Amino acid sequence: MPSLVVTLAVDGPAQAAWNALRRRWFPPDRLVVDAHLTLFHALPGEHLATVLADCAEVAGAAEPFELTVTGARSLGRGVALDVTAAPLAALHAELRARWASRLTRQDAQPFKPHVTVQNKVRPDVAAETLEALRLDPGPRTATATGLDVWRYLGGPWEHLATEPLAGHRREPGRQPR
Repeated sequence: MPSLVVTLAVDGPAQAAWNALRRRWFPPDRLVVDAHLTLFHALPGEHLATVLADCAEVAGAAEPFELTVTGARSLGRGVALDVTAAPLAALHAELRARWASRLTRQDAQPFKPHVTVQNKVRPDVAAETLEALRLDPGPRTATATGLDVWRYLGGPWEHLATEPLAGHRREPGRQPR
């Protein structure tokens, strides 16, 4: 059964700006999903009902909050925008505690929230991109609006649900492909 991905939903203008950066810098032949801030990369697909219920409960107890883009960093063969917010760390910790026994090695590592805008390029290309993004990383803030749950399909993702943070309406058209 395909694994599940959980990402943080953000406001439309920030999502559009991050998508534009990703389309500009990501290798076109590898660009199969829009920009995203991944909370969990590979949860077991057979636990879909639990994942959906936990996301609904945790999102329902959280208010929308502001994220800060603190800068760009090298991924070696790519570049990411680092993102920080105390409520994001708390939200992630709550979900991590619920799913501790089901986490992959990648998801069990310390949480370093980021939006990957480039990956799988030569190191010299990544270094040029890093310099450009250090000068202009796009919007310095975004508003977290919910949790998105996806089914991983070997490249593209299938959107399964958006669980809005309390008090926030779902925004149409802001989902990765």
